[in-house]
Amino acid sequence: MAAELVLAPEAEADLAEAYGWYETRRIGLGEEFLGCVDACIQQVLRWPRMYATIHQQYRRALVRRFPYVVFYEVSEEESVTVYAVFHTSRDPNRWRARLS
Repeated sequence: MAAELVLAPEAEADLAEAYGWYETRRIGLGEEFLGCVDACIQQVLRWPRMYATIHQQYRRALVRRFPYVVFYEVSEEESVTVYAVFHTSRDPNRWRARLS
């Protein structure tokens, strides 16, 4: 059974920013990005504990084809809260600060 998804407002802002950036590079690329992120999140929802814990109680899943990671937390009730969708070249202190 798939877990319930909660998307934090900050994660929504991350997605909107990345979508806009990719759309300025090529029309339709932003949609492809969102599709890849959605596929990643769907995998997380099916197997929320598959990815290793990387910082406190937070886990990280890699997005295929795009250099992004999804940071999330699994609750005891098996709901998944996505807190951030970050580019892999960003300073790790930025996502650590958000997750702390």
